[in-house]
Amino acid sequence: MKLGLFIALPAILASHAHAAPACIGPASDTWVNLTVDRVHNNRGLITATLYPNEPKRFLVKNGSLYVASTPAKAGQTRFCLFVPRPGSYAIAIYHDEDSSGTINRGGLFGIPSEAVGFSNNPLIFLGPPSLRSVLVKIEQANQAMTITLKKF
Repeated sequence: MKLGLFIALPAILASHAHAAPACIGPASDTWVNLTVDRVHNNRGLITATLYPNEPKRFLVKNGSLYVASTPAKAGQTRFCLFVPRPGSYAIAIYHDEDSSGTINRGGLFGIPSEAVGFSNNPLIFLGPPSLRSVLVKIEQANQAMTITLKKF
């Protein structure tokens, strides 16, 4: 029996070689390693929202695949985010400094008062970016991406 386990152990380990135990979100075999730049302080959470490649679901209530958060680290916050399967997705990030679970808005036009960022780091001017401008292909496990936060 011990010999059988010894022989089987490399196969068992190889089958889990791509596991990413530190990732957040519903577990899958595909994930992206995110670096979030320009995190202003250690307060609160960095919240990531994953959207499918469906324009009618982008940036609308209940349109995301899921929302996940990790503690903020000043300067850069790094974490791993699971995606359901290889494909095209949009990732929206915000620094939830007060850990309220929602993005704070202010002023006459409801502009976010907390720092925000998107996959592909699009220019944000007079409104949110289009889905097309923030779609990224996540084709395999362990891809890397940097998203830079912007504060208005």
